[in-house]
Amino acid sequence: MNAILTAMSETGNAAIQTAIDQTMYNVGDGNGIWYLIGAALVFFMQCGFAMVETGMTRAKNAGNIIMKNLMDFCIGTVVFILIGFGLMLGEDALFGLVGVPTLDILTSFTNFDRCAEFVFNLVFCATAATIVSGAMAERTKFISYCIYSGVISAIVYPIEAHWIWGGGWLAQLGFVDFAGSTAIHMVGGVCALIGAKMVGSRIGKFDKDGKPKAILGHSMTLGALGVFILWFGWYGFNGAAATSTDNLAQIFLTTTIAPAVATCATMIFTWIKNGKPDVSMCLNGSLAGLVAITAPCADVDAVGSVIIGLVAGLLVCFGVWLLDYVLKIDDPVGAVAVHGCNGIWGTLAVGLFATGNGQNGITGLFYGGGFKQLGIQALGAAAVIAWTAAVISITFFIIKKTIGLRVSRHEEVVGLDATEHGLPSSYADFIPTMHVETSTSGKEKEVNTMKLVTAAPAAHAAEAVPVYKRRTDGSAMSKVVIICKQERFEALKTAMSEIGITGMTVTNVLGCGMQKGSTEFYRGVPLETHLLPKVKTEIVVCKVPVETVVETAKKALYSGKIGDGKIFVYDVADVIKVRTGECGYDALQDVE
Repeated sequence: MNAILTAMSETGNAAIQTAIDQTMYNVGDGNGIWYLIGAALVFFMQCGFAMVETGMTRAKNAGNIIMKNLMDFCIGTVVFILIGFGLMLGEDALFGLVGVPTLDILTSFTNFDRCAEFVFNLVFCATAATIVSGAMAERTKFISYCIYSGVISAIVYPIEAHWIWGGGWLAQLGFVDFAGSTAIHMVGGVCALIGAKMVGSRIGKFDKDGKPKAILGHSMTLGALGVFILWFGWYGFNGAAATSTDNLAQIFLTTTIAPAVATCATMIFTWIKNGKPDVSMCLNGSLAGLVAITAPCADVDAVGSVIIGLVAGLLVCFGVWLLDYVLKIDDPVGAVAVHGCNGIWGTLAVGLFATGNGQNGITGLFYGGGFKQLGIQALGAAAVIAWTAAVISITFFIIKKTIGLRVSRHEEVVGLDATEHGLPSSYADFIPTMHVETSTSGKEKEVNTMKLVTAAPAAHAAEAVPVYKRRTDGSAMSKVVIICKQERFEALKTAMSEIGITGMTVTNVLGCGMQKGSTEFYRGVPLETHLLPKVKTEIVVCKVPVETVVETAKKALYSGKIGDGKIFVYDVADVIKVRTGECGYDALQDVE
C-alpha cells in the first residue's frame, strides 16, 4: 500500500500500474496477495456447488448433500497433505508422469515455503471432487462417497494436474489449461459420468420403456443462488494466476462474456424447442459458459469469448439430452453436460481461439497458429480422460463389489437425510415432499423395511386387520382412512383402482404409532419422538363394500412387520357436491 501511495505522487499511470503489480503479485514467496484472495474465492465456490446440488434435488436429501460437500473438502485436505500435494507439485519423476511425494508440510514446517501454493491447489482439488457429487446424488451411500472422493483428491487429480501444472510431460509439450477446464472440470465430468452409470438411475427416473421422467428439484431459488455464488467465485478461479492487472482485466472480461452468451443461447434454444425458456437449463448454461472459458480465459479476445460461450450454451443442452434419451444415465444436476462436455470444449478452444497476445503467448488455428496447438490440446484431453476413466472405474468397481455404491430401495424412497444421518428433515417444521416411486416395470417391488424397533412376531394377513362386516345398500356411506409407508402408496393406489375406487384424497404426513418411531439424535441429544414420513389416503365409499376396500388395502400393504400402517373406518353423515348441490349417494357418483 505504501508503494501505491508513493507512486500516486509521481507522474503518469505507469508508476501506479507498476506499484499495484508489485504489491498484488510479488508478495512473499511470489504468489502475491491476489493469489491468496483467489484461493479464498475458489473455496467459497464449495458453497455454490452445495446450493446448486441441493436446490436441484429433493428436500429429503438436502442434509446428505450438504454433508457431502462439506466432507469432500475436509477429506480432500487430509489426503492432499499426505500424498496429493507431493504427487502434484513434488520433484518431477518418471519422465514427467508424477511428482515425488513428501511430508515436508508436517515434518519441516518451519522450512516449508509453499503455503500459498498448497492452499491454492487444495481448493482446486476440492472442486474436482465435489463435481461428482451432483451426478450421483440421492442414491449413493455416504461412506462410498467419502472413499471415492478421497481417491480423486489423493490420486486422480494430483497426477493429471502434475502433467499440466507441475512441470509434467503435457506442460513440456506446451499444453495450456490456464485455470482448469481439463484438469478440474473435465476430470470431474468424466468421474461423474462413470459414477452415474455404475450407481444406476434414481427410482422413477425412467419408465418401463426407458423414457425419462422429470424429477423436480425442491428449490430453484437455492439452485440460482448457487449459480450466482459460483459465477462470483469464478473470477478468482480464473483470475488468481494472472501476472498483472492488465492480464487480470482481460480474464475478468472473458469470464463475464462467455457465460452471459452461453446463458442467452440456452434460453433461446429451450424457448424455441419447448415453447418456454427453461430456468434450470439456463442456470446450467451459465455454468457451462464458465467451464468452457476456464482454459482459454487468459489467451482469447472478446470475439473468441462470444463464440466459446455460444457453443457452450448449445452443448450443455445437447449433453443433457444425450444422457437422458440416448445413454439413459441419470444426472440430477447436469454435471456431465456442464463440466464434462464443456471441459473438453474449453480445452480445444485454446487451440482454436488463442490470439497470440495473451498471457501464455500461444496462437490458435483461427488466428494463424495452425493445427499444432490444437493437436497438443486434443492429445492432452485424451490422455487425461484415459487416466481418469481408468482409475475411477477401478475405484467404483471395488467399492461396488465390497461395501456397495448404492443405498437400498427403502433408504432411497424415505430419503438419505433420515436413513444415512438420522436427520428427520433439513427444513424444521415443514413436511417433506414425497415423490412416488415405482420400478421400471411399473409394478411395485417388495421393499426391505428399516427395523425401527424390536419386531414382534408377525401376524398372518387374515388376522392382522379384522374386518367389521357392514351392509351396503346404496345409501350408507363410510370413510376409510389408510396410513401407510410412502413406498407402498403406488401399490395401494393400483389395488384401489382395480376394485373400482377412482376417488381419493392423498396427503403427505408425519407420524408414529405407540412405538414412538426410532430413536434418533440431534447434537447428541435423543429425540423423544421421531415422526416418520407417511402417506394418508382418505376414501369415501358407498357403492363398493367397505370390507372389500379394507381387504384389498390389507393385501397391498401387508408385510408382517411393524410399520405396515393402519386402517380407520368412519360413518359419514352426508356428502354434498358443491357444483350440483347433489347430496348423499348421488354426490359420490362420477356422472355429468
